[in-house]
Amino acid sequence: MNDWTDIVKHITDTTGQPFEPKKITAIGGGCINQAFCVADDKRCFFVKINHADSLPMFEAEAAGLNEIGQTNTLRIPQPICWNRNAHAAWLVLEYLDLNSRGTGNVNELAARLAAMHRVQMQQFGWIRDNTIGSTPQINIQNSDWASFWRTHRLGYQLKLAKQNGHHGTLQNLGARLLEDCDYFFAGYTPVPSLLHGDLWSGNFSYDNAGRPVVFDPAVYYGDREADIAMTELFGGFSGQFYSAYRHEYPLDSGYNIRKILYNLYHILNHLNLFGGGYRHQAEQMMGCLLAEIR
Repeated sequence: MNDWTDIVKHITDTTGQPFEPKKITAIGGGCINQAFCVADDKRCFFVKINHADSLPMFEAEAAGLNEIGQTNTLRIPQPICWNRNAHAAWLVLEYLDLNSRGTGNVNELAARLAAMHRVQMQQFGWIRDNTIGSTPQINIQNSDWASFWRTHRLGYQLKLAKQNGHHGTLQNLGARLLEDCDYFFAGYTPVPSLLHGDLWSGNFSYDNAGRPVVFDPAVYYGDREADIAMTELFGGFSGQFYSAYRHEYPLDSGYNIRKILYNLYHILNHLNLFGGGYRHQAEQMMGCLLAEIR
């Protein structure tokens, strides 16, 4: 999008301060949106841009950031404004100068995440749907966690996989797993905790004071183990983080098998988004889970 007129006017109108950018710098690293640092002599904003029909995705992201921000636990980039015109949708966020080395206070990250997980609601899900990556994430509220996970997480991703042409073994294993999903929650009663929802190593960093910052959330209320499980995917967090988190908020002994169930959701989502070897990985995970039931 070459015409920034509407975005600049929106920033001016929302903040009540004139904004005339002198520098617009593209930022790489994302695979869904275009991202830019937009600055004048005094202020700097982080701007995400996508197709005009992406506005609901940006609205949900802003709501998710605000949901986390109002807990005063983990720092987030404050949402400024979001809108669309005939050509594009955009989300304007506070620009945070993050530590380029990605280093900071790991113990504080663990403590603040544990504090966020202690923010709880009556039901699982959320007041609105959002996205996980660019995939719709259904958050219809439910008082039964196993039912929520079976229907709105694994079941939904398996349905998408079928629509995307992934049949055969994947669907057969998936059907068996959905049927026996309750097995993994026998004797375990999670509470609806506030989750980041997409907490892998690419969605957190530290500011230049070493304080942890999270972004790109897929917020909902669910079992906190789902957040911790996600941290173990795609590189994982440090051992010090897990030790510090368990010290703050100990995990149930069944976590080591349930984390496979929770991460299966993300692997199926990657299969639906990117294809490739994720199908084999998903089938291996389902086989591992089913082996626990036999």
